[in-house]
Amino acid sequence: MRLFVSEGAPGTLPVLAAAGRAQGRAQLLVSTVGPEECVVPFLTRPKIPVLQLDSGNYLFSTNAICRYFFLLSGSEQDDLTNQWLEWEATELQPALSAALYYLVVQGKKGEDVLGPIRRALTHIDHSLSRRSCPFLAGETESVADIVLWGALYPLLQDPAYLPEELGALHSWFQTLSSQEPCQRAAETVLKKQGILALRPYLQKQLQPSFLEGRAVSNEPEEEELATLSEEEIAVAVTAWEKGLGSLPPLRPKQKPVLPVAGERNVLITSALPYVNNVPHLGNIIGCVLSADVFARYSRLRQWNTLYLCGTDEYGTATETKAMEEGLTPQEICDKYHVIHADIYRWFNISFDIFGRTTTSQQTEITQDIFQRLWNRGFVLQDTVEQLRCERCARFLADRFVEGVCPFCGYEEARGDQCDKCGKLINAVELKKPQCKVCRSCPVVRSSRHLFLDLPKLEDRLEEWLGKTVPGSDWTPNARFIIRSWLRDGLKPRCITRDLKWGTPVPLKGFEDKVFYVWFDATFGYISITANYTDQWEKWWKNPEQVNLYQFMAKDNVPFHGLVFPCSALGAEDNYTLVSHLIATEYLNYEDGKFSKSRGVGVFVADIWRFYLLYIRPEGQDSAFSWTDMLLKNNSELLNNLGNFINRAGMFVSKFFGGYVPEMVLTSDDQRLLAHVSLELQHYHQLLEKVRIRDALRSILTISRYGNQYIQVNEPWKRIKGSEADRQRAGTVTGLAVNIAALLSTMLQPYMPTVSSMIAAQLQLPPPACSILPTDFLCTLPAGHQIGTVSPLFQKLENDQIENLRQRFGGGQLEESLVLKAKVSPKPAVIETAGPQQIQVLMDEVTKQGNIVRELKAQKADKNQVAAEVAKLLDLKKQLALAEGKPLETPKGKKKK
Repeated sequence: MRLFVSEGAPGTLPVLAAAGRAQGRAQLLVSTVGPEECVVPFLTRPKIPVLQLDSGNYLFSTNAICRYFFLLSGSEQDDLTNQWLEWEATELQPALSAALYYLVVQGKKGEDVLGPIRRALTHIDHSLSRRSCPFLAGETESVADIVLWGALYPLLQDPAYLPEELGALHSWFQTLSSQEPCQRAAETVLKKQGILALRPYLQKQLQPSFLEGRAVSNEPEEEELATLSEEEIAVAVTAWEKGLGSLPPLRPKQKPVLPVAGERNVLITSALPYVNNVPHLGNIIGCVLSADVFARYSRLRQWNTLYLCGTDEYGTATETKAMEEGLTPQEICDKYHVIHADIYRWFNISFDIFGRTTTSQQTEITQDIFQRLWNRGFVLQDTVEQLRCERCARFLADRFVEGVCPFCGYEEARGDQCDKCGKLINAVELKKPQCKVCRSCPVVRSSRHLFLDLPKLEDRLEEWLGKTVPGSDWTPNARFIIRSWLRDGLKPRCITRDLKWGTPVPLKGFEDKVFYVWFDATFGYISITANYTDQWEKWWKNPEQVNLYQFMAKDNVPFHGLVFPCSALGAEDNYTLVSHLIATEYLNYEDGKFSKSRGVGVFVADIWRFYLLYIRPEGQDSAFSWTDMLLKNNSELLNNLGNFINRAGMFVSKFFGGYVPEMVLTSDDQRLLAHVSLELQHYHQLLEKVRIRDALRSILTISRYGNQYIQVNEPWKRIKGSEADRQRAGTVTGLAVNIAALLSTMLQPYMPTVSSMIAAQLQLPPPACSILPTDFLCTLPAGHQIGTVSPLFQKLENDQIENLRQRFGGGQLEESLVLKAKVSPKPAVIETAGPQQIQVLMDEVTKQGNIVRELKAQKADKNQVAAEVAKLLDLKKQLALAEGKPLETPKGKKKK
C-alpha cells in the first residue's frame, strides 16, 4: 500500500495516527507530495490524503482511509461510531474549516476563532459527560476518536481554544494526544511550527462559507457555485428545452390507494398521538409534520403512497382524563379525536386516513396476533408486583407513578422510564413513589400477568435487523437505540394490565385484564388501514412490494424497532415490517422541553410549518425560539424566498403585460440552468434519504441564485434601454419566473398553502403542480399568461412576537385551533380560520388592493377612493383575525 500525504494538510494528521495504530499489519509506503498534485488518475482536482491499495484501488476520503486502517488492526465499527463519523463530516468540518481559516490565514483570535466551533466542542463534551465513557463510542478507542482528534488537534493544541469548562472534552483530548501514534503524527505534520505549519496549505484553499447564525437576504453576494463541465451544462439545456412534454402522464387518483406490483409502493405512518390531551409542537414536528413532508414528496414523485395516522385511545391515561372531566372513556376519546383531527387539518397534514384504535378491527387484529404468539410459545405467564393506589382503588399504570429514579436520583422519574438518564424502570423500583392522581403513596400488590418472551425472539429480530438496517434510511439515533437494547440483552416484557379500558385479553383466567397499550398500540396502524379498506392485507402482509416508513420521536424507537417487529415475526403471518425508521431528537421550547405533562406548549399558524421544519431536530435536540422565528421569517421567507418570487412575477406583469417574454439564453444563463438543476437533484437526493431539514436549504439556495441573477442583470434598467437590452430583460425575467415556478412545486411538501398561492399567481399548468421532475424544465414558455401577483409573506415585528410569546408561551391550547385559540386575558379572543378561508380572504385583499390602486392612478373622486380604502382595511382586519394576528393600531401619516 502507498499513502500519499501533503505537508501542512489537516487531513494528514488523523490518517497518520490511524496508520500508526495499524503498524505491522501490512507494508505501507508513505509519500509526501505537493498539495496541487493529482494522485488519483480519475479525479479532475487534487485530493490529499490518498491511500492506494495493493489492488490498485484508491481511497481518498480521510474517514475512509482511517476506517481501513482500523479494520486492518482488527477493530469493528458500530452504529455509534458511524454516527460520529457522519457528524464530523457534516457538522464539525464546516465549522472547523472556518475557525482554522480565520486563525491561520486571516490572523483573527479569541472569540472570532472559537465562535464557529464552540457549539461543536460543547456537543462533544456533553456526549462524553452523558455517557460517562472515556471515548466517543464507549470504553475503548474507535476510529471516530482518531478522526475527531486529528481534525481538532491543530486548534486545540493551543489551550486558549480548549475551554476550561469542557472538562470531559479536555480529558478526552489529553488522553489521545498522549498516545504514541498521535504524537508521531502531530510531529510529522506540524514539524514543531504549531498551527503555522498549516498556513501554506490553507492559503491555497477557498475561504470557507460558514453560515451558522447568518441571516439570509437578497443582497448581491457571491454564492459559492460548483464548477460545471460543458457536458453538465449541455444536459441541463437539453432538459430545459424539452419542457413539460418530458413529464410522465399524470396518474389517476386511486380510492382506496393500493400497492401495485412492480412499482414503488410507499406506506407511511406517524406515531399515534395519545388521545388524552391536545398535541404540542414536539408531537407535530417529530411525527405528523415530518411524515407529511415525505408523503407529499412521494406523491410528487408519483409513487403509490398511503399516509396514515390516528389517535391512540386505550389505557389508564384515558380513564384518568375521563374522571377529571366527568366523562366516560369513550366520550373523552370522541372529544379529543376531533380536536386532534382539527389541529392536523389546520396544519395542512395530508393524511389519507386519520383513524383511531377504539375499533372492532383493532380488537380483532390484536387478538389474532396474540393468539398466534401464544400458540407458538412466545408468551409467558408470571406474577408481578405492582403499585396499587388504595385511595383511587386501582393498580397504577407506569406513567401514573412518579418518584425518585433509583439510578440517577432524578425526582420526577416516571414509573416506566427516567426522562433524565433515559433508563427503563420498573415502577416498584422507584424511591418515594407517588400516585400522580391523588399524590398518596401506593402499596405493592401481586397480580398474574402475560409477558412477551422477547429473549426467545431475539435471534429472529437480529437476523431481520441484519437484513433490513444496512443500506436503509434508519436514522443514526434509531440504530443506536435498538443496538443498545440488544447489547444489554432483551428481557420478557409484560403485555397485560389490570384495567377496564383496553383491548380484552382472549385467554381463560385473564378476562378481567386488557392488553398493555404499548403492546397493541402499534397494531393500530394495521387496524386503521383495515378501517380504510378491506384490502388492507395488500399493504400489511406484502413485505416484498411495500416500503414502510415510520416517523416518530426517539422515545418511541424501542416499540417500533423492537417490540412491534418481534410480535410480527413471532406471529409468522408475513407482516410488512418497517423498512426505514425515521426518529427525530427532541424539540425544546426556548428554555424547556415541550411536554404535555408539564404544560409547556405553543401553536402557530399553518404557514409556520416552515420554521418547524427549518429547526427540525435531526442530529441533536433543537429549540423553538420566538425571536429566531421572527428572524427566519423576515430573512429567509420575506427577504429571500418571497422577495424573489414576487419580483419575478411582478416583472412579467409590469414590463411584459402579464405574458412570459421570449428567452434567448446566453452561456451564463445556461450555466444558471445547470446550477439550478444540480441543486434540484441534490434536493431529491436528500428527500429520498429523508433528510428533510437539509432539503429545505436547497429551496432557499435556488431562491438565492434567482435573487443574485436578477440583481446582477438589472432587468428594471435594461427594459428602458436598447432593443438588445429589452431582449435581455425579457430573457432574465422569463428565466426568473420559471425558477419561481420550480420553487412553487419544491415548496409543496413544506408549505402547501404558499405553494398553491404561487401556482395560482403564475397560473402553473396542472402537470407542473403535481409532478416534480429531476431536471429544471421550462414550465412557463414564452407567451404563457400569469395571474395577479401579490406578496407572499408579511414582516413580523418584535411586538407581534412578544404578544404571541405571552399568549402561548406558558400553556397549551385546550380547544381546537380551527375553532378558537386560547389567549391570555389581555388580548381579545381571536377566531382562527382554516387555510382555505385564509386563502379566500387573501384573494379578496389582493383584488380590493388592485381596485384602490386603479382608482388612485385615475385620480378618482376622493370620497370614492376613501370608500374603497375602507373596504380594503376591513378585509385586512378580517384576514388578520383569521390568521390569529393582533390587529395593528392605525398609524398617523409622518410629517414631511
